[in-house]
Amino acid sequence: MAERSFVEEVKKLRLGAGEVFSGEGILAVTKALLESGVAYVAGYQGAPISHLMDVLADAQDILTEHGIRFENSASEATAAATLAASVNYPLRGAVTFKATVGTNVASDALANLASGGVLGGALIIVGEDYGEGSSIMQERSHAFAMKSQMWLLDPRPNLPCIVQAVKDGFDLSEASSTPVMLQLRIRACHVHGQFVASDNRRPKFTIQQALEQPQRDLSRIVLPPASFVHEKEKVEQRWPAAVRFIQERGLNEFFSEDADDIGLVVQGGSYNTLIRALEKLGLADVYGETKVPLYVMNVAYPLVDAEFERFCKGKKAVLVLEEGQPNFVEQNVANILRQLGLDTALHGKDLLPMAGEYNTATMLAGVKAFMQRYGKLPADAVERKVIPLLPASAALDNNVHARPPGFCTGCPERPIFTAMKLVERELGPHHVTADIGCHLFSILPPFNLGATTMGYGLGAASAAAFNAPGAKRAISVMGDGGFWHNGLTSGVANAVFNRSDNLTVIVDNSYTSATGGQDILSSKALNTTRSTGHEIERAVRGVGVRWVRTLRRTYDLKAMTATLREALTTKEKGPKVLIAQSECMLNQQRREKPKARKALAEGKRVVRERFGVDPDTCTGDHSCIRLSGCPSLSIKPNPDPLRQDPVASVQDSCVGCGLCGEVSHAAVLCPSFYRAEIVSNPTRGDRLRQRVRHAVIGWLQRGDARSRAQYAF
Repeated sequence: MAERSFVEEVKKLRLGAGEVFSGEGILAVTKALLESGVAYVAGYQGAPISHLMDVLADAQDILTEHGIRFENSASEATAAATLAASVNYPLRGAVTFKATVGTNVASDALANLASGGVLGGALIIVGEDYGEGSSIMQERSHAFAMKSQMWLLDPRPNLPCIVQAVKDGFDLSEASSTPVMLQLRIRACHVHGQFVASDNRRPKFTIQQALEQPQRDLSRIVLPPASFVHEKEKVEQRWPAAVRFIQERGLNEFFSEDADDIGLVVQGGSYNTLIRALEKLGLADVYGETKVPLYVMNVAYPLVDAEFERFCKGKKAVLVLEEGQPNFVEQNVANILRQLGLDTALHGKDLLPMAGEYNTATMLAGVKAFMQRYGKLPADAVERKVIPLLPASAALDNNVHARPPGFCTGCPERPIFTAMKLVERELGPHHVTADIGCHLFSILPPFNLGATTMGYGLGAASAAAFNAPGAKRAISVMGDGGFWHNGLTSGVANAVFNRSDNLTVIVDNSYTSATGGQDILSSKALNTTRSTGHEIERAVRGVGVRWVRTLRRTYDLKAMTATLREALTTKEKGPKVLIAQSECMLNQQRREKPKARKALAEGKRVVRERFGVDPDTCTGDHSCIRLSGCPSLSIKPNPDPLRQDPVASVQDSCVGCGLCGEVSHAAVLCPSFYRAEIVSNPTRGDRLRQRVRHAVIGWLQRGDARSRAQYAF
């Protein structure tokens, strides 16, 4: 069950020529694929293109109508290898995944694809996850495109440009026999707008035709001596063909080219941010009308020497606005200007930060410094509509602690790490290697578990070196998504083959929850277009693991603690695998809340479970918070005037998972937690039981009051 359903939105994908399409960037990409006559699409979800996979899944019937094969790939490498269909056949194919981690996983397949080249158009749509909103290491796709000689598109972030980039990407790929990367940043994926649609096209050449007319070309297979020829072919034939196409099609854009004797060079993806900065300086309006010459590279690689000569000739200076390091574009431009013999001064990282995302404030400062240096902006120019940044309040910093990212309320992964902390009290600390996924939050407070994270599904592999006879066992963690991605072979099977004695905890919450809750092989939900329900335990035993334990309910803290203790102390040798199962609470709530709302509207009986804390009983130990970290747990003033410690409090966001009570009992036998049932639209029986309870409790309270009165003095 994906985080968001696009069932209604995908109906727009049926719009025909001349009709206006309104929607999100991700939907526009899907529509562009349909209009381009794509024959197959594959990919692996990941920010910021997870929703592209969700849209494609929800549009399965439309894809089928047009004879398009769609696959949720097992990994990015699987997706990239799918493009092999375009090597020998005029089949247009597209794959999508998160960059740069996805590109790294897919690198072997992509490098081979780029070496042999393609006959049909091959488009790799990468979600460029760079900047402050990123969840990964800070790298860019640019280096990979340069290394393998693939062309890199970075369109301006508006729907007409994005749609055109998809279509141009296929044409460019076919014109140069080279796979093309199309990078979409977070803002491009989620920008909203309109464009005039065209008719959807069936593939000119279909997969069925390819199967009925099998072809092979020995010169395309990456084996010596053909592989040695491929390198020359790239630079002597494919590159010039790509440059010609880029120029003839006008993929790059010039704005106000002759307006001044200075200019700005920017990649398409950063165009909107630059226009915003210029608008604040009074040098452009919100519609993009600029007083400063701009050269916008919707093709980030390769650069076109002739276009730089055209833009820079006669100009005193140009400023290259390029995020990140190394500054590939700036270095390339410097080389172009030198070879052309142009004396145009080149600026870039000398006026802008060496690394990091260029937001509006950053670009504004760099452009302002550049304009002032060449006398194009008065030194006392007032920036329009700039809201000054207020200094951080010292009082706020001293009294409000930073809140690190954490598990959702009721997350079934939280008790796993609570159990680890309890076992740590008994057996001492163990080396813990983490993995990509929600469970990565265990590295942060309050758990503080996990020393490294090396890649998706590489949690167990990260502990491979930590094997020593008689020493403590290392613990590795991976999710079910990472397990099926590559953890089964690189982690579990590798541990079996090398006779590891460590423990691997596989967090099985039924989905790839960190990427939006998509189904995977072990999902329990019935998926009409995919095969699910394949147990992780069977796969683990299938590669040779003997010590395997599956816990069906992670909230059972006693069982979780006992199993972890057993795994870390047993005399049995060989790898140990603990599969901790409970459904992702977010997905469960997405499914159950609409049902509850519908039942309430229909006047049906609905019961919700909530936990609470008796303030008169709470001791203020707060182990429930320290060993849980649940967002629904807080503190409030103690009602007892003789006690100053604040007491624990459960907020209304509680989903009734029960972990806080389990934690407090496991830690200090705290009796202060209670469970309550909130009944909406109660029946007559409910009302009768409530009256009986109220009468009995009232009688007991009155008796207690009388007893206290006898001893009062």
